[in-house]
Amino acid sequence: MFKDNSKIINFIVDWLRQYCDKNSVNGFVVGVSGGIDSALTSTLCSMTNKPVICIQMPIHQSKNEITRSSNHVKWLEKKFNNVISIEDNLSSLYDEFTKAKTNLKNSSSKFNEKQQLALANTRSRLRMVNLFFHATSNNYIVAGTGNKVEDFGVGFYTKYGDGGVDISPIADLMKSEVKSLAKFLKINDEIIKAKPTDGLWGDARTDEEQIGANYDELEWAMNQLKKGNKSDDFNGRQKEVIEILIKFNSQNKHKMIPIPICTIPKEIKY
Repeated sequence: MFKDNSKIINFIVDWLRQYCDKNSVNGFVVGVSGGIDSALTSTLCSMTNKPVICIQMPIHQSKNEITRSSNHVKWLEKKFNNVISIEDNLSSLYDEFTKAKTNLKNSSSKFNEKQQLALANTRSRLRMVNLFFHATSNNYIVAGTGNKVEDFGVGFYTKYGDGGVDISPIADLMKSEVKSLAKFLKINDEIIKAKPTDGLWGDARTDEEQIGANYDELEWAMNQLKKGNKSDDFNGRQKEVIEILIKFNSQNKHKMIPIPICTIPKEIKY
């Protein structure tokens, strides 16, 4: 844990402010989901005194998620005068997209597993499109909400969805560090205590249920691999968690590296 939360917060806020000034952009757009990562990101952006648009984008979202995100936005608006909120309900847009794919359903009128995953990722990509609409319209930038475990551990995000951002202020923070800063900033307790979920499936499934390990376990595994330890150095649950991390990291590596470019050799190009 950090020796001084305030120093970390001030560093990130200054970094955000300087990035805006250096690149001549006016402010930030943040998608607010009711989760702790977006709550911390939107708070840090608000602390820059630059304009911030917090956007809620429900797509058949659970009532609890909507309530948490709404309460957080209200908290921000009371605390900062540079914050405005927008709610863009994208449910009907998603439904129209889904209807256009009905010809792909199988004989039981259901999408197969891969198609369901593609539709879940479509929710995230529709939100990305909406965030950039507002950002471009105002000369703002989209602030990403991914933490270090998600972005560089298991790759638990959608490529060109919530992974499509201009700037990533908390991507060097472990989930426990995100929680520590959120508590320090007195972000609503209901958000801090909520079980992490990606909100892409229209049900209550959590990140832990999808990954097979919780964030404390994944952080531990990341630290062990950083030390040079391997899964064979452990047994039982510890071995299982490291193998889960390695599996997700391997299958999602394409999200974490630059887009491959086919470089043509000079001798055949010219």
